[in-house]
Amino acid sequence: MINKLITKIQKTNAPIVVGLDPMMKFVPEYIKQAAFAEYGETLEGAAEAIWQYNKGIVDAIYDLVPAVKPQIAMYEQFGIPGLVAFKKTVDYCKEKDLVVIGDVKRGDIGSTSEAYAVGHLGKVQVGSKMFAGFDEDFATVNPYLGSDGIKPFTKVCLEEKKGIFVLVKTSNPSSGEFQDRLIDGKPLYEHMGEKVAAWGAECMPESGNYSYVGAVVGATYPEQGKILSKVMPNTFILVPGYGAAGGEGADLAHFFNEDGLGAIINSSRGIIAAYQQEAYASYGEKNYADASRAAVIAMREDIASALQNR
Repeated sequence: MINKLITKIQKTNAPIVVGLDPMMKFVPEYIKQAAFAEYGETLEGAAEAIWQYNKGIVDAIYDLVPAVKPQIAMYEQFGIPGLVAFKKTVDYCKEKDLVVIGDVKRGDIGSTSEAYAVGHLGKVQVGSKMFAGFDEDFATVNPYLGSDGIKPFTKVCLEEKKGIFVLVKTSNPSSGEFQDRLIDGKPLYEHMGEKVAAWGAECMPESGNYSYVGAVVGATYPEQGKILSKVMPNTFILVPGYGAAGGEGADLAHFFNEDGLGAIINSSRGIIAAYQQEAYASYGEKNYADASRAAVIAMREDIASALQNR
């Protein structure tokens, strides 16, 4: 799957992943009203609204980008109906031939980690049959319980030819409380980068230069990103924090290798809620998906310019 992601990045010329992180405040009123008319002001109504909202965005942008990243918490808040909407979103995106990164940030040990890996990336046995659960192409994983929490995922990745993105240096302001702490003269995030590189060396596809084990490094920490790109040369980096979170194309060029590969940049509300921004307000809520498409094009041009001028 890492090679499919790379191929699609090259085809679209857009190292971009759209974060499908729906919140009810982003959903246009006419979509909510239609969903509530059918299901009432219920969890089912909310789930229908976010599903229809997602579908509109995917229809508008699927030809421009290689991947999407639904954040499962935005769906879990609506309970079981929300998880149904999550699964419908995953399936629909795969129908559109988008690579799906499940932003689930799982991290546990033993049989629990195995169950997470199977549920999101693998297949579960039911009697004599095997079934895929959520069936994403990649999943985000929290590594801070150690190798016990990662090995079940790398096992499934090798079996299914799928991938993970391991949290190394996250984009949130307080990440440094732990991730920047010095251990043996180096910050913890650098130690984690070395560990990700080691896990990746044991989890390589049959062809290609990048492993099934990727890393998450926030756009808001460009200097750390420079260091980590060198620590993890065969690791594809997922970079959250573009746009609404403060990152710009000029801050991100160093995440990429000379061939323009090695990283994929995430934007969530900067794209999916573009119509609520001043720059795209003229589209109005009826044309929210067109505003999202325009935001993707602007982001693609920003990153291309940054890579050209580095």
